[in-house]
Amino acid sequence: MNLHTPTVPIFAISLVLAALALIGHFVLLPFITLYGFWVAIIAYAILAAGVVMKT
Repeated sequence: MNLHTPTVPIFAISLVLAALALIGHFVLLPFITLYGFWVAIIAYAILAAGVVMKT
C-alpha cells in the first residue's frame, strides 16, 4: 500500500470537521452536538482517503 501526503484542501476539511466535533462536545451546536462522534469519524475517513488516494 502506497501512502501519499493529503492535499491542503482535504487536510483543511478534515481539520474543520474534527474541530467542529470537538467544539460541539462542549457547546450546543444544532447538528454537530447530536452527531459529534459521527462527524469526527467522517473527518478521519476524509483524511484517511486523502492519504490513500493518489492526487
